[in-house]
Amino acid sequence: MLIRHLRFFVKLAEEQHFGRAAELCNVTQPTLSQAIRKLEDDLGLALIVRGHRFMSMTAEGEKVLKWGRQILADYDSLHDDLAGKKKKGLNGKLRLGVIPAAMPSVSFLTEQFADSNPLAHIEIRSMTSRAIQKGLDTFEIDGGITYLDNEALENVRCFPLYNERYVFAGHASHPLMEAETVSWVQAIAQPLCLLSDDMQNRRILDGIATMAGVELRPTVVSNSFLGVASHLRSGLWCAIVPHSFRHLFEGVPNLAMRDMAEPVHWQTIGLVLSDRSPPSPMALALQDCVGSAEIRRNLDQAFGESAPAAPPSQ
Repeated sequence: MLIRHLRFFVKLAEEQHFGRAAELCNVTQPTLSQAIRKLEDDLGLALIVRGHRFMSMTAEGEKVLKWGRQILADYDSLHDDLAGKKKKGLNGKLRLGVIPAAMPSVSFLTEQFADSNPLAHIEIRSMTSRAIQKGLDTFEIDGGITYLDNEALENVRCFPLYNERYVFAGHASHPLMEAETVSWVQAIAQPLCLLSDDMQNRRILDGIATMAGVELRPTVVSNSFLGVASHLRSGLWCAIVPHSFRHLFEGVPNLAMRDMAEPVHWQTIGLVLSDRSPPSPMALALQDCVGSAEIRRNLDQAFGESAPAAPPSQ
């Protein structure tokens, strides 16, 4: 069984279309079909249901897909590890899943990673916390940045980065901007644009509002903070966003932010890595980054007090 046959099969399973999979693998469709049949012959199993086109995966094909992703991840890790001994850092691609609320902080980690691994490429994927869990389980990403103490992920090692607080954001002329803080009772009375409730950040805000004895009823929802930012810019809506967004929007004309109070609440944002053993070289490189004094100093300066570092065994 050749690694490239397994790689072709995984790509076909992801695309569920012979033509697209062949194009992405840079081979002809007959070549890809022949490779899949060779893989089935080697394993003595039918992996896909065929008609005039790709129909579905067999039960055995689903199992081979799961193992195939792990085998390919291990093979790529071996390649990266061997290459890393010959040059500074790793090459290859770092695949990092990040929840939308943590996007303002992701460059602190990638800057540290790129400095240590200048030959590597970095791919940032905006993902929900649930998608990050799936991505780690199926070896589709090398690590994730997400909430650590709310809807915790399974089978991961956690490395805290900073504590997320919440701010009320709106036009600088809004009457609530005259005070130093804004209460949750005051905030819910405003026309709000918030993340949709399929996002963990929104579920956290709903929980805090319940503790304050109120209910969030936004007039506009979006599954992207870019949509929230667009409505903030119009001046007709307000929002409740992570305090880290000050780092992105500081200096934007006519936009102001005030700390939320009554109650004050925070959540820990951190890096999560699969607890597989041995860890991949990419995972080890990420772990080294979050443990550096420089990244913690930079996070402290940008977002306030960062979360304490977690021991590697966590």
